[in-house]
Order: sequence, then structure tokens, then C-alpha cells
Amino acid sequence: MARDTVESGAGVAGTDSIDELREFARGLAVSGGDVARRMLEQFATTGLAPRTKSSATDPVTVIDTIVEEHLRSEVAAARPGDRVLGEEGGEAEAAAGAGVVRWVVDPVDGTVNLLYGIPFTAVSVAAEVDGVVLAGAVHNIVTRETWTAGLGRGASLRAVDGTDTALTASGCDELSLALVGTGFGYDSDVRAEQGRVLAGLLPRIRDIRRCGSAALDLCMLAAGRIDAYYERCLKPWDHAAGALIAAEAGAVVAVSHDDGVPTTAAAPGVAREFLAALESLEAIEGPVSS
Repeated sequence: MARDTVESGAGVAGTDSIDELREFARGLAVSGGDVARRMLEQFATTGLAPRTKSSATDPVTVIDTIVEEHLRSEVAAARPGDRVLGEEGGEAEAAAGAGVVRWVVDPVDGTVNLLYGIPFTAVSVAAEVDGVVLAGAVHNIVTRETWTAGLGRGASLRAVDGTDTALTASGCDELSLALVGTGFGYDSDVRAEQGRVLAGLLPRIRDIRRCGSAALDLCMLAAGRIDAYYERCLKPWDHAAGALIAAEAGAVVAVSHDDGVPTTAAAPGVAREFLAALESLEAIEGPVSS
């Protein structure tokens, strides 16, 4: 099955455990952001500008690697029986068995933004058990906003001052008024196809935003800052936390396991029309799978 819907977990059992995982995910993501910020300050004082990612020793690769190492060490210290799947290090140990928590982490989502000093880059952390994401957190490294969700527990945004705001997807109910987020792959052939779909979609919507972080795009959808989102070639660490946050905010979300098919998310009032538009452009096939 290429695409799976991400459902809000209303009525799910074990909410105490989910709340615990959510709080741990929040702390983990924020601490990863702290590490990234300290490293950026260090590079600034030594005169190294993180504007390239071309070798194992360039500044951005070092930030990615060290933040992920920090996340792994925090999990190992606090929850030694858990597993970690990360963008940089993969799954260091054997795949998680039944009932085992696996932390799916992206140490820096929005690396190109980090390179250019664009404040749209994040640490993403999700807790998954038996293939189901139960909790997640996304922390913007620059603005220090933190989005979290627990399955069946809703989604919220914590501002820098500690204020928590419950999240609800936008009330947009007309595709022509929808602000849509997307992203592009690195392969030139994939980009050409993405350009074709985008050209067909643009006349049907209000506008496009390409912000450069899938995790934060999904959080923006949850906060009502955009109305729909789609992107091909995402990996589990790109969408694991963000997809849950968007779904718990009421969005219609379907994650893709096929690089040729986009992950999609949309406010409920525009989801059917949005998915129909993507289907007509041959970006997806048929209705969202369940």
C-alpha cells in the first residue's frame, strides 16, 4: 500500500503512556535544538560559515551528526530498551520488536535553510510502536517554537514564553482560496515531474509556499498557517512527527511509502477537492487508502 491515512486517535487506550512519550519527545527535540544553536554560535565565533554540505567534516554535516548523536545518547540514558531510527545513522541496532518504542528522529530538517540562515529549520522527534506513531515533537531551531501531539490527545504549539496553544487546522473550504505548501526533490527528473504537477495545480489554488522543511510544513498546516500540503520523496524521519501533529489538529493526512507518490495533508474542508486535483494531475491514484 503506497499511502496510509494518519488518523487522530480519539479514544485510544494507554493515554498515560502516550502523554509520557509526548513529554519526552518535546524535551528531546528542544534539547537537540539547544545543541544545534550552541554549535551555530561556535561556528560563528571561529569564522566558519555553514554554507556547504559536501563532506563528512563540513560544518552542516557536523551539526547534523552531533545533534543526532545527542538525541541517541539521551534516549539510551533515559530509555535504554528503546530503539532509534535517525536520518544520519539509520537504525543502529536490530529493528524494534513488537511493543518496543522506536524513536524516529531528524536532527536538522531544513538543512538548506540552515545553510542560508533562513529561520525554517527544525529538530523532529517521534515515538513509534509497532509501526504506529504515538507521539511527536517538532522544534524550530531558530524561533524556538515547539509543536507536539499525542495520539488521541490533540496537538499544541508551545511558544518561547512557555504558552501552550491547542491547534486546529484551518477552516478553508474552497480550493481556490487554499494556500498550499510543497517541496522538491534533488533529482532533476523528479523535479521536472514535480514542476509539471505544480504548473497544473497553481491555477486552482490561492498560492504556493515552498518553505524547505517537511516537518515544519506539516506543523504550519496544523496551526492553520497553510491549508494543504503535498510532497514526494519523504522519508519516515521527515514526516513521522509532523504527520501526527497535523492529524491531531484535524487535518486529513496520508503518508506515502513510495517516492513516486506524495505524502498529502489538508484542512478537512478542502481535503476532498485538493486530493481530487492531485488525482486529476496524476500525482496520486484514486482515493486516500486506509
